[in-house]
Amino acid sequence: MAQERVALVTGGTRGIGAAIAKGLQAKGYKVAANYGGNDEAANAFKAETGIPVFKFDVGDYAACEAGIKQIEAEVGPIDILVNNAGITRDGAFHKMSFEKWQAVIKTNLDSMFTCTRPLIEGMRSRNFGRIILISSINGQKGQAGQTNYSAAKAGVIGFAKALAQESAGKGITVNVIAPGYVATEMVMAVAEDIRNKIISTIPVGRLGEAEEIARAVEYLAAEDSGFVTGSTITINGGQYIA
Repeated sequence: MAQERVALVTGGTRGIGAAIAKGLQAKGYKVAANYGGNDEAANAFKAETGIPVFKFDVGDYAACEAGIKQIEAEVGPIDILVNNAGITRDGAFHKMSFEKWQAVIKTNLDSMFTCTRPLIEGMRSRNFGRIILISSINGQKGQAGQTNYSAAKAGVIGFAKALAQESAGKGITVNVIAPGYVATEMVMAVAEDIRNKIISTIPVGRLGEAEEIARAVEYLAAEDSGFVTGSTITINGGQYIA
């Protein structure tokens, strides 16, 4: 059945998103990857995987509606949505501009509405859907310098809990994955001494791998995971136990 299912991964051409898109493709799903700005990375990803890529801003409802309509026309009705796209604009709150606050809320939290709303009616009519939201350890425990990011990622968890209850009777599950620190480009770009300091706070003694997040997505996306909904799966090496 997986062969017939279409999965959309937002922010799907780099980092954790790319690992998720490749993992779902390997499981036999038809995958579409959204991206926001990096054409070079998106084209390289497409050339490597053969996964079609679609550029639109997940914080913009009209852009999402049009982008999703295009994906459904070209690839097929979307049964699995992985809301993964996210940005950071870190800084101490007492110095944070409203622009930095708004940018993060728009991309990381508004996208829960803008990407899910155009799909939910189709999922309801087909009595099947898998909505998987990528939050963060910092949405669970908070993080100094990330009030905007922590607020958005905590909001993702609340969104899932409510939508899971609304959708359960229609065969649609809504779940969250909250990764800890994963060895993506973004984390590896941090100065080595700071990175080592982070690793020292992780009981398993290392960063996570993007593929470890992808495996949890594959589990939640499966036909036989229908009894799991409204859950948050923490994948953080024991750094924060929720």
